Amino acid sequence: MSEFASPDIHHLHAAQGWLELGSHLEATEELEKITPALRAHPDVLELHWQIYAKEKKWEACVDIATAQVAAAPRQPEGWIHRSYALHELRRTKEAAELLEAAADLWQGHWLIHYNMACYSCQLGKQVEAWQWLEDAIELGDAKHVKLMALDDPDLEPFWAEIGEI
Repeated sequence: MSEFASPDIHHLHAAQGWLELGSHLEATEELEKITPALRAHPDVLELHWQIYAKEKKWEACVDIATAQVAAAPRQPEGWIHRSYALHELRRTKEAAELLEAAADLWQGHWLIHYNMACYSCQLGKQVEAWQWLEDAIELGDAKHVKLMALDDPDLEPFWAEIGEI
């Protein structure tokens, strides 16, 4: 896939800036100015996913993340995003099944383990969920992961135990 040159790189950066400011419409307009051949680039897809996620348009997020996985199968973001959107659509079993394949590819990626803990917990697989969570804590910034878990309703059954570790 082609790399970004001027003016496409400027549109990409502008879209990122608009998104950070919370202006989804302007971010989308900037992305639409990018050369058509580059619109399926993983960086463009990532921004589109972020825009739709902020708008909670989860079906679109699944489609975009699926395109991310196809465009960049060796990058974990598309895999994580796809499963997250599926979980938001209450398709948690499918989210877990798809993300588990990513866990094998990126064994050291704490967020994959964390999300697998959430999905497993919601599917009633508490022992499995706890192991995923312990792995996420070990792989990531332990304090950050614990605080995140203590604020995550998906992991509410573990809140008392998380407070003790």
